Amino acid sequence: MLTYKQSGVDIDEGNRAVDLIKGKIKSTYDNNVIGDLGNFSGLYSLKDFVGMKEPVLLASTDGVGTKLKLAQMMDKHDTVGIDLVAMCVNDLICQGAKPLFFLDYIATGKLVAEQVEQIVGSIADGCKMSGCALIGGETAEMPGMYSNDEYDLAGFSVGIADKEKVVSGQNIENGDVLIGISSSGVHSNGFSFIRKIFLDTYNYKLDQYIEELGMTLGESLLTPTKIYVKLVLELLKKYDIKAIAHITGGGVIENIPRVMPKGLGIDINKNSWEKPAIFKMIEDFNAIDEKELHKSFNMGIGLVLVVDKEKADEVLDFINNRDTKCEVELDEKYSELLKDKAYVIGEVVDTHDGVNLC
Repeated sequence: MLTYKQSGVDIDEGNRAVDLIKGKIKSTYDNNVIGDLGNFSGLYSLKDFVGMKEPVLLASTDGVGTKLKLAQMMDKHDTVGIDLVAMCVNDLICQGAKPLFFLDYIATGKLVAEQVEQIVGSIADGCKMSGCALIGGETAEMPGMYSNDEYDLAGFSVGIADKEKVVSGQNIENGDVLIGISSSGVHSNGFSFIRKIFLDTYNYKLDQYIEELGMTLGESLLTPTKIYVKLVLELLKKYDIKAIAHITGGGVIENIPRVMPKGLGIDINKNSWEKPAIFKMIEDFNAIDEKELHKSFNMGIGLVLVVDKEKADEVLDFINNRDTKCEVELDEKYSELLKDKAYVIGEVVDTHDGVNLC
């Protein structure tokens, strides 16, 4: 007799994966999560937000991109879930939304329960870092669509904000200051270019130890995306943050103008912040145009705040002297995830549109 397993889909292995990840998922729950695993949908109460004048739900969805290719080549799956969460929740906080809950989607050619446990465990870590609950997901075994060693990830998050407090950028003025907050490395954009540079052009190996990185190339490239949620929520309670830009694909050149009113541009001092060692390596190759670098990668700045010039030093001081703590244990080599270093990187001008690197 024919069985579903003979076609490449192992339901029993899927059930085993669920058993392995139950505890990790429940560790992200807060008091607003209703019900338990196994429902056809996740339930989340909004009782804590009834005092808002006009509550608005904000939503974001994203993936990890071809960074997953490196994770699969290295058979290392315990960090990419942090990237997945970061790509969604960092977008939500750009408009001042507090992330509430997260959903994940994993598609794979062959389901291996222990691999799913590592992936979902890191998703749970990302959720705890951002203070949101992992309330559901889907793991799809799809032989014929993916090879046995391949998988893809997608995430979806919902946040909430009071409409009158949504960060919009509408009150940005000439002379306002740009504060850049450090990235932990490449984050989750530009990895097709990264592979082209390091693996194809300069023939580096992922397991090659690089002195200036203090780890192997692969470990450096898999450093998880920094999650800025708790920092930004603290800032919004204390300061008037006029706009926030998450520096993802397109770098500072394309992402900052997304929050700028018409008629205003930006001057950025490209030497005003400390770049992670991985970007210094790329610069030292002297093979990529400067503008291309700042359009392809974050170059060490993962988030940009626009603030009034008079408040810039105070905001800077708060970020650089803030106590940081994390609810999850991280490998020491990823310690940069816990450190927020802020720099004044430029200003708003009315003499040109777009971004001028100077």
